[in-house]
Amino acid sequence: MDFQQLIMLIPWLDQVHLYQTSHQLKLEEGQHALLIIRRGHVTVTTEGKDAAICTQGYACHPQRSMYSIEVPKTREAEYGLITYRMIPEGQEWNLDGPLSTFSEIKIHYMLDEILRIMEPDLSAEEEVDVAQRFRLRLMLERVLYIYLYESGMKKEEKSAEQAIEDTISYMNEHYMLMLTLPMLAMRAGMSEGHFTVLFKKYTGATMTTYMRKLRIEKAKQLFQQTDLTAKEIAQKAGFSDYFYFSRMFKKEVGCSPIAYKKSVAEI
Repeated sequence: MDFQQLIMLIPWLDQVHLYQTSHQLKLEEGQHALLIIRRGHVTVTTEGKDAAICTQGYACHPQRSMYSIEVPKTREAEYGLITYRMIPEGQEWNLDGPLSTFSEIKIHYMLDEILRIMEPDLSAEEEVDVAQRFRLRLMLERVLYIYLYESGMKKEEKSAEQAIEDTISYMNEHYMLMLTLPMLAMRAGMSEGHFTVLFKKYTGATMTTYMRKLRIEKAKQLFQQTDLTAKEIAQKAGFSDYFYFSRMFKKEVGCSPIAYKKSVAEI
């Protein structure tokens, strides 16, 4: 789904309803629906797709026709359901599936305004003057824009988060190698600056600090599990300079590597 389709189309609102219970939605030919979760969560089921637990939004496509929207039996939920069409009819509009947003307050405000203008069971063809119809169309277009834009942002964030998780796994497996910021950033497919910001966001530490702490923890394990010398353990943990290792070990653990080795041996 991209904005090229939205540029060529005009959304025309049919109806809007507010629900607090489960609902079966059957779409007519050419009719789309937008599910906006205001409170709690719902499960959306339709033919050809896995059941989706939705906490923000969901786009229903006429190709699937029948949707089951289920509210949890033990929890309360409230959601708005907007049905709409795209003009000119017959043009491709494939918005379908779960939607994400950072702007729930904006979307909920516009849903409230749409509900206020249309009132229960009032269609956009009835008792709404031209100015209000135009305002309804603009609000619906704005809601679609937010969902499109911010769902894309969420996907990018999730992809970035996965890249950082993969990097951490790689570091845990290859801590003994010479790992550098340029190397790890390139492996994650990011610039060094972007990688640095995201790594600290998800781990709470810079890459260098995280790597140092990881190697010290691995060294402690080697002290506990082997009879290797402190210098041998420093090399196996990824420290090429023993004196640097000794200084960092004391900083992190509170004693020198040799003192730690003796304390482990006495246990």
